[in-house]
Amino acid sequence: MTTVVVIGAGPAGVMAAITAAQNGSKVVLLDKNEKIGRKLYISGKGRCNLTNVAEFNDFVANIVSNPKFAFGALKAFSNADATDFFVKRGVPLKTERGGRVFPTSDKASDVIDALYKELGALGVKFMPKTTVESFVADDNRITAVKTSKGIFGGDSFVLATGGKSYPLTGSDGSGYALASSLGHTVIEPVAALSALELGSVTVGNRTFSVSETGLPEGVSLKNVEITAFFGNKKRSEFGEALFTSTGLSGPVVLTLSSFVNRFSDIKLTVDFKPALDDKKLDLRLLREFENAKNRQLKNVLPNLLPDSLAKWLAALLSFSDKQVNSVTKDERKTLIEALKALEFSVSSFAPIENAIVTAGGIKTSEIDPKTMKSKLIENLSFAGEIIDIDALTGGYNIQLALSTGYVAGKNA
Repeated sequence: MTTVVVIGAGPAGVMAAITAAQNGSKVVLLDKNEKIGRKLYISGKGRCNLTNVAEFNDFVANIVSNPKFAFGALKAFSNADATDFFVKRGVPLKTERGGRVFPTSDKASDVIDALYKELGALGVKFMPKTTVESFVADDNRITAVKTSKGIFGGDSFVLATGGKSYPLTGSDGSGYALASSLGHTVIEPVAALSALELGSVTVGNRTFSVSETGLPEGVSLKNVEITAFFGNKKRSEFGEALFTSTGLSGPVVLTLSSFVNRFSDIKLTVDFKPALDDKKLDLRLLREFENAKNRQLKNVLPNLLPDSLAKWLAALLSFSDKQVNSVTKDERKTLIEALKALEFSVSSFAPIENAIVTAGGIKTSEIDPKTMKSKLIENLSFAGEIIDIDALTGGYNIQLALSTGYVAGKNA
């Protein structure tokens, strides 16, 4: 009987272990944590966003890094296969806005319990609190792993240790060093689906340091359009965003971060009124001014923006103390620019430890996409976030973990 050693008990590793055991292998599952699936507990704000029901082409369109690499795995174990897997194991599912799939109970623990039962039924030996320290290899073949609890030999090995995001879940980047020790190339891990830290804000021809002006922390923006300028590219996203104490977060910003995370000199423009073009917004301003002729501009801005955001913007406008009936056409133009394309520079990303997922990891050209096997080490496979693939929010990343885990386990 073939012995398969799976390193990492997140969704990718657990699926690899289950699939290998279903194929008749003796499976040992190692993890430094006490329990399996620690990242599943925090997915979907604790409700466990398992997958997304998007059609294949739409699903692939939400993969940011190396989407073509994922084709085979997604076809071998699709989102439909994932939902079927959990429903058959007693976890009823529901589909919510944007095609996101959750347990009907909204409890990640139901998913974890089902996976524990499956591992137990298949005889998988789970070794918690076990840290893998190194591989024992001979030429291009692994014979064993050295761990904090001794040496484990095997015929095949699956490395599914995750990325560097949320290290308390076990994704601390240790798998990269293990892969590197065998000659694999690691594409530099960077934060993906991350908040952005802002350096400056420009209004008209005046630029201010954010450390000087502060930000309207806690202001939630709905139906805004944010455009990122990076390299010679630009990308716009429409939806919700949130001002933090040091930058911007929220769905729109998280999405943009995954496309700009390997660039420097990033600019953002925020359109607070995307439903109005410049001309219509100018007419709206004129109506507001007509109804408040003797009021100061700073006291009229709350009719256009949330209060704290209006006060913050007013402090940046050199003419906000003027009565609206004396605001000039050029000043009105500056205000329109501020409402339609307020410009920020991005100073940095939130720490990778706080990012939802990691971009980067094992170079995909060194992995066979049909089997997840290493092209360098004959009995090593990879699964999940340790591979240089990442996707947008909405269940796509967990599905990638499940799909690559399934293929790795099937071919181990």
